[in-house]
Amino acid sequence: MNFTLRQLKYFSAVADQRNFGRAAQVCHVSQPALSVQIKALEDSLGGPLFERQARDILLTPLGRDVLDHARQVLGAADRLDQFARDRSGGHRSLAIGIIPTIAPYLLPGVLAGLRTSDVSLRVQVREARTERLLTMLRAGEIDAGVVALPAGGSELFELPLFQDRFLLAGSSARLQSMVTNPEALRPLDLQTAQLMLLDDGHCLTDQALEVCGQDRSSGLINMGASSLATLSRLVAEGFGLTLMPELAARAETEAVPGLKLLRFGTPQPARTVGLVRRASTAGEDWFDGLAQVIRQVGENIVTATRA
Repeated sequence: MNFTLRQLKYFSAVADQRNFGRAAQVCHVSQPALSVQIKALEDSLGGPLFERQARDILLTPLGRDVLDHARQVLGAADRLDQFARDRSGGHRSLAIGIIPTIAPYLLPGVLAGLRTSDVSLRVQVREARTERLLTMLRAGEIDAGVVALPAGGSELFELPLFQDRFLLAGSSARLQSMVTNPEALRPLDLQTAQLMLLDDGHCLTDQALEVCGQDRSSGLINMGASSLATLSRLVAEGFGLTLMPELAARAETEAVPGLKLLRFGTPQPARTVGLVRRASTAGEDWFDGLAQVIRQVGENIVTATRA
């Protein structure tokens, strides 16, 4: 089967105008030239597309079926044409994945920083848990991902950006009952404490369990919250304790007045926030620029928390 975008464009115009003469004017061609292209399309598709009446033009059943497909093809062609013109004018696009325990706190500053450095850059953001994000990265659905390292996989390139330390979060009464000397507080001290963590599948849950020397079989572990915002409100009401990343600390304490935080003694437990891309991805300039923006925003947030 052989048909052209021009033929589909002329066909769509006739369907809209319901008149060959007006359609020819809209397409800036002569009516005979338009009619020739419509006839060629009909021959290619194996039947008439229009019923030609004295004062009107109606779509045949075949014409109705073809019109929807034609408009989809023409729409896709327009988008491809716009993309090509944007590229020639210096416009670029970037698809970034980011895990939920980082996204709400890091994204506003990162997007603002990217807009400042390149106003022509079009950024698409996908929020997903680590496993899903890495699947999208390997499949080419995103260009880079912001995750807690290590992500794993020889086909991926990982760049550490900044350290995000863990704080102990809970109500004032809970924290006071935990320790008399905050400087001596250690993660292993939480083995007999009621911990509330994110539901299974969040890498932050795995990190918290590892830090505290516990596993999912512990009767003291409650893994049911879907977000740090939910955890913050639960532990602020005294339902247990949790580990709070510095990245989220200021935002969550401002949103939940009853939430209190306590630092662990040295060495403080932490996660490494990093940027990953496919090792096969060419042209790393964009990756280095993105990493610089994320590092600066992240370090500003955690430094303010430590002040």
